Amino acid sequence: MYKPQPPESITQLMQRVDAIAGLTLGELAEQYQFKSPEHLLREKGWPGQLLEYVLGASAGSKPVPDFEHLGIELKSLPIDYQGKPLETTYVSVVPLTGLTGATWEDSTVRKKLNHVLWLPVLAQRDIQPVNRTVGHGFLWQPTEIQNALLKRDWEEQIELIALGRVEEISGHLGQVMQIRPKAANSRVTTDAIGPNGKLIKTLPRGFYLKTNFTQGILYDQFKA
Repeated sequence: MYKPQPPESITQLMQRVDAIAGLTLGELAEQYQFKSPEHLLREKGWPGQLLEYVLGASAGSKPVPDFEHLGIELKSLPIDYQGKPLETTYVSVVPLTGLTGATWEDSTVRKKLNHVLWLPVLAQRDIQPVNRTVGHGFLWQPTEIQNALLKRDWEEQIELIALGRVEEISGHLGQVMQIRPKAANSRVTTDAIGPNGKLIKTLPRGFYLKTNFTQGILYDQFKA
């Protein structure tokens, strides 16, 4: 099976999205000869990697949208039987140094969330990874209100980091977007601004969309 090339247009991308709706991850993996794990304890990113591969996402780990030349970010969203998100959605790494002059408008978060392809996946815990079903994907751009909420959460938490207060940040902060540690284990550390302006070592952090925010996006899309 050839590796899918990046889609040349939004129309072509959405044709691919429509073609995989209703298929299980196992069926997709078999169709594209993509290796499947027995369980996701060590392969938590497998569903997202599979969907990126199948749809032709090209960005990899670069801080740009997954479909770079279309300016569209791919976000798979695990949902339960009631259609509610099962977990927060990772957006990007949090910058912990070099924040002088940093603005929401130039942030990686804003670039990533400017235009998103949401791909719901029925992923209730009792369903084996290969039997999880891909739902109907859709394109989304933040409304003025959503953008304002994201901007406020970004600015408030980035300001704490710039003031050397990174260790005070917890998942309780932010109305729609939180900052949490993002590391394989506690031995992985990175530089951050400390309380007195000197560098300290701390866990890498990530921006995550809270489930109340993604639930609202799903509701707006699929409400009767």
